[in-house]
Amino acid sequence: MTSLARVAPLKAAFFNRDPRRVARALLGKLLVRKTARGILAGRIVETEAYLGQGDEAAHAAAGKTERNSVLFGPPGRAYVYFIYGIYYCLNVSCLPDGIPGGVLFRALEPVVGIQQMAKARGIELGRESDLKKISSGPGRLSEALQITRARDNGKNLASARSDLRLLDDGYRVRRVTVTPRIGIVKSAERPLRYFIAGNPFVSGQSR
Repeated sequence: MTSLARVAPLKAAFFNRDPRRVARALLGKLLVRKTARGILAGRIVETEAYLGQGDEAAHAAAGKTERNSVLFGPPGRAYVYFIYGIYYCLNVSCLPDGIPGGVLFRALEPVVGIQQMAKARGIELGRESDLKKISSGPGRLSEALQITRARDNGKNLASARSDLRLLDDGYRVRRVTVTPRIGIVKSAERPLRYFIAGNPFVSGQSR
């Protein structure tokens, strides 16, 4: 169990750079949700970078719209979208205000509030494999942390006043694996997926 007594918040400047650098640097950090019933937290073990208007797979590729406007805003903001009519996906905006770019959170390792997260996912914990189902995948982690577009889109993940934040507890990542992104068709060959090598909570293929 990780203690959140000694953690440092990630500042907006952390996100004000190339999404590829942010995606790698986010590995090992904590995504934390404050709820009325307590704290929920997961360690980020897998991310994907999206490079804005020059990246065909990015939501910002076709230009600024009402839906994707957060990606063009200040760095460190939550961009949440809905897919397949069932799942929400969480991203964080990168680069200076007005320049689009972002990072998708693909998987977390549950560390605090595990029972509450499992309940939100409809999972009864009994085996080690059940634990892996909580937040291994972008839709799963959003459900576990109760992330929705209505509740969280545009939130400042670097603000102490936010109930959804990114924190650093000093965890050191020893080795990072880089692969092409998964679950997309356009620009799928680009090596923009990053994960902690050997971590069992990584989603999808090529673990």
